Amino acid sequence: MSTTSLCCSSSAASAQRARAALQQQWELAGLPAQALSQLQLTGRARGFVSSFAVVDAVQASVAAAALAATQIEQLRQPRRPVQVVTVDAQHAAFESSGYFTLDGRRPDQWAPVSGLYACGQAVGEPGWVRIHANFDHHRDGALALLGLPEGAATPREAVAQALAHWRAQDFETQAAVRGLPVAASRSHAQWQSLGQEDEVAGAALVQIERVGDAPALPWPGLQNGQRPLAGLRVLDLTRILAGPVAGRTLAAYGADVMLVNSPHLPNIEAIADTSRGKRSTYADMNEVAGRDALSMLVGGAHVFMQAYRPGALQAKGFGTEQLLQMRPGLVVAELCAYGWEGPWAGRRGFDSLVQTASGINEDEAAAHGSAQPRALPMQALDYGAGFWLAFGIETALLRQAQQGGSWRVRVTLAGVAHWLRGLGRVQVAGHAWTEARPDIAPYLQTLDSGFGRLQAVRHSARFSHTPVAWDHASMLPGSSQPRW
Repeated sequence: MSTTSLCCSSSAASAQRARAALQQQWELAGLPAQALSQLQLTGRARGFVSSFAVVDAVQASVAAAALAATQIEQLRQPRRPVQVVTVDAQHAAFESSGYFTLDGRRPDQWAPVSGLYACGQAVGEPGWVRIHANFDHHRDGALALLGLPEGAATPREAVAQALAHWRAQDFETQAAVRGLPVAASRSHAQWQSLGQEDEVAGAALVQIERVGDAPALPWPGLQNGQRPLAGLRVLDLTRILAGPVAGRTLAAYGADVMLVNSPHLPNIEAIADTSRGKRSTYADMNEVAGRDALSMLVGGAHVFMQAYRPGALQAKGFGTEQLLQMRPGLVVAELCAYGWEGPWAGRRGFDSLVQTASGINEDEAAAHGSAQPRALPMQALDYGAGFWLAFGIETALLRQAQQGGSWRVRVTLAGVAHWLRGLGRVQVAGHAWTEARPDIAPYLQTLDSGFGRLQAVRHSARFSHTPVAWDHASMLPGSSQPRW
């Protein structure tokens, strides 16, 4: 697909673009072409205007995950009626907006110090930099680098004043040395010149590879009325949006998902939204008891999903090779920001930072006529990566059941950014940037959770025979015992 084509934003054009994007990945995964006839992409999303095809991207991503679930169902129960999968564009856009409330309050998406800053004015090299400081240790690390007092009392204004004396890329480089999530805003051409784009472009959007020999793992029987993934066990060791979205999606299709947290690591409030359908347990990998508990869970799992920095779990005894010794036939799913190879491999990053670093924000600003970098209207990289990771896991499960073997699935946020750019740019009329969003209420569900009264967007894929659902309300970390 051309990276420079300009496409209209009509409903028909969007659905065609979304279907083509899905079909390409479906064929690359070797899944049966006839299954695409089971898919219906409907509607047009209003209020998520972008020069990138963000709505088409998330609609295609959701549809891929949902359609792959039906292929598992047909393998498990060949006599069942073939399910039709429907994904509405507006619903997919709202799901990917991350909207939710707790007890009627909408939590702040960003901590006070997080966000975009002008920098370099005092040294004659003006630019922009984005800081991700939703975790206190990331905030304090950035403040210390700037020579400012650590803690919540330091205001944004002090950060802005300090950054006036820093070149954007110098601050980014020094932050990376300290393991801090920061990105300088640059053009796409500048991003390409760094070399990481070459690594991303050379890898599949969803990397699925056999990494060991093993017999096919037995699956429990699928009973009448059960959703496609019922009884398949997923360990979810992810924390920030993309990974948790993948686990939540698999849970919506019936998987038994166990969220594993460390009692010492912080979480963001979005855990209340992304934990729907999961049980939640603690396992402290710094302690023998925690490692033993996690090992027992691995022994009964079909999928192990993690988003730790490269090498972090291996040091604790849970790298891929170690996991496959515990559980031959396991599907190991991994997620990271920029990739496992290349000059940016292992850097910390989040959706907003990858947008900034890779030129998306500058391109969006140019299309809008803005003087400063402009973010996409939704976290399309996080949600797209989450849905594609779920798709990759399901595809690997199919291969494991049919071919045996142990499998690894990998997705990166930078890979999703590269793929999104490849869908082509959208011509946006000037007045369209202010298009209002419709009422979100019809897309919401309200339920009690361990975090309070949760109101959040329902999953946007619909199955014709087994409606998506979550068997568990969102629960506080550690509320379940570490056992299946």
